[in-house]
Amino acid sequence: HSRWQPLVEYVQRIEAYLKTDFTISIENSKSLLESIAKEICSNQGQTYESDDSVSKLLRLAFASIGIQSSESVTQIGSALATIGQNIGEIRNDVGPISHGRRMDELENNKEHFDELTREFLINSVETVACFLIQLFEWKYPLRESIEEKEEIVYENCDDFNNYLDETFGEFTILEYSYTASEILYNVDRQAYKTSFLEFNNLAENENEQTD
Repeated sequence: HSRWQPLVEYVQRIEAYLKTDFTISIENSKSLLESIAKEICSNQGQTYESDDSVSKLLRLAFASIGIQSSESVTQIGSALATIGQNIGEIRNDVGPISHGRRMDELENNKEHFDELTREFLINSVETVACFLIQLFEWKYPLRESIEEKEEIVYENCDDFNNYLDETFGEFTILEYSYTASEILYNVDRQAYKTSFLEFNNLAENENEQTD
């Protein structure tokens, strides 16, 4: 979903430090959950405080989505919030920038989690993040912009076509040869359009970061 594209920055940091310094992965996991919760709350007009805990933000986000109340749904929301709270507590406990640490404490934090524990924690964060995003997008899909409603003309998408062709090359059937961009455009126009818009959004985000 294009509106969540900026979260890639957190995901890249989480993955980059999984084995070298897991405390940094934990800090970015907490930030990832906070960003998702705040985006949902802001979209739904749900107020929150800047210093609210990650567990409170998740509860507010879950409630603002407006799922029909029931005991099971309440339990799910509480479970998600509890995971967020635990991630926040772990971050505060071992995060190198959460409190001043002695040198030996900073060094020990790098070996605080074994591989199985790291995998479990990151999988938990992924479960919560994906559940909230998918649930939110299901109930409140982003309305198509004017650009998305317009028909895509193959000849006007040179940069995207070149990207597809350089990445996937050409395909030969009998004595006929077709580029990847030609195949996608003519076989699945909607998939071509969606990928083209995502390609443009990513390029715009990269340009903004460079500027």
